[in-house]
Amino acid sequence: MASVHLLISPEAGRGRAAKARDAVLETMRAAGHSPVDLTGETAAASAAAARAAVADGAERLVVVGGDGLVHLALQTVASTETVLGVVPVGTGNDFARGLGLPDDPVEATRVALGEPRPTDAIRSDAGWVASVATAGFSGDVNGRANRLRFPRGPSRYTVATLLELPTLRVRPVAVTVDGTTHEFDAALLAVANTGWFGGGMQISPDADPDDGRLDVTVVGAVGRVELLRFFRLVFGGRHMTHPKVHGLQGRQITIEADDLALWGDGETLGRTPSTLEAVPGALRLAR
Repeated sequence: MASVHLLISPEAGRGRAAKARDAVLETMRAAGHSPVDLTGETAAASAAAARAAVADGAERLVVVGGDGLVHLALQTVASTETVLGVVPVGTGNDFARGLGLPDDPVEATRVALGEPRPTDAIRSDAGWVASVATAGFSGDVNGRANRLRFPRGPSRYTVATLLELPTLRVRPVAVTVDGTTHEFDAALLAVANTGWFGGGMQISPDADPDDGRLDVTVVGAVGRVELLRFFRLVFGGRHMTHPKVHGLQGRQITIEADDLALWGDGETLGRTPSTLEAVPGALRLAR
């Protein structure tokens, strides 16, 4: 029986992860496992415990939380033999959505204990990204959403979008894809391993975490009203035919802009310039 280690984000999903804890543990024990809970009092303590467990040969790490906890775990398990399992009970759950993982905690736990498949990840200058790295207006929204305490759930990103709209800026950005440079006046851009970000927006509908490539979506010079219309389209992935939306694809992406904040999986990655690359099979994911 494989050793199973567990990380739980008590505040993920505004407490949903903590409520799911008993069901997750019961499901694991029913499957014959005796999970080791690595959850620390802080994110840093949890990360340190996960690193130590993986260094000691942990066979499987199951995270119960949202995209932030997936991001934390990825920094430890990427390019190792440790299997990652995900029980998505966070606010956005964009990584789980992109992989088609179940949202019921019991069903998700069963999947998290199953066979792994090689899955791509993004390697950046500031660490690993599971789903989407983004900058511009979408990054500003991400930062605002992280500061909001209400509402709960994905609607927090909608509220953050409305609050940030008056500050919308279009910035000159150079995006180099596998050696070819493209220049844009961009409101936002996303570099995607999986298709979703921002609590259910399908920013790069063709992104595939099994193809060894990254999908780049750039939204050009749009105004506030036009951007609101754009966001109505993006939830269904229907924005790619918009004349001011540009799609690119490649293995290595370099973003050059004047000190632009970059976010990945809803967590800060630092500022541009930055280089991101697809790493095929970097993650052994139970799915």
